[in-house]
Amino acid sequence: MQLEYLENQIFKNIDYSKVKFKKGEYENCSFQNCNFSKSDISHTSFINCKFKNCDLSSVKNIDTSFKRVEFIGCKLLGFHFDNCNEFLLSFSFDDCQLNLSTFYKMKLHKTTFIKCIIHEADFSEADLTNSVFDNCDFKDSVFDHTILEKSDFRTSYNFIIDPDSNRIEKAKFSSDNVLGLLTKYNIEIE
Repeated sequence: MQLEYLENQIFKNIDYSKVKFKKGEYENCSFQNCNFSKSDISHTSFINCKFKNCDLSSVKNIDTSFKRVEFIGCKLLGFHFDNCNEFLLSFSFDDCQLNLSTFYKMKLHKTTFIKCIIHEADFSEADLTNSVFDNCDFKDSVFDHTILEKSDFRTSYNFIIDPDSNRIEKAKFSSDNVLGLLTKYNIEIE
């Protein structure tokens, strides 16, 4: 089956939970105010694309490719990023909701997360070297055997990261949020 190639197109206000999403290769495309919730975007490539104010919650995304993709103001609840095609995978998140999302064993070097709500997400065994987490809320998210070397958490909060089970060499934290590294010790600091 030949997949469709779409380039330099803008898709606005489309509800893909009601209209079938066309699988293919999307390059330099923009998706604005679209609802992908529970739709199937598997075996699709997005290259230099932008998703703005879209809902991609609980989508089926087997072998989906994201290459230099921006998510802005999007809802990605329960998104299984670990199902994506990892070849040249790169994306950024700005003002997104990533609750219950999974990044298990992913290599996400230099990924940027800005003003994101990331509750109960799973970063187990992921490699987030040199990533930036600017003003993100990590309430109840899991970091286990995660590589966070040279990552920047200075403005983020509500994370619990065990330095004994995660690699945090040269990661940046602020004096306000460094307590998230000491939680397992059950100590009181006044």
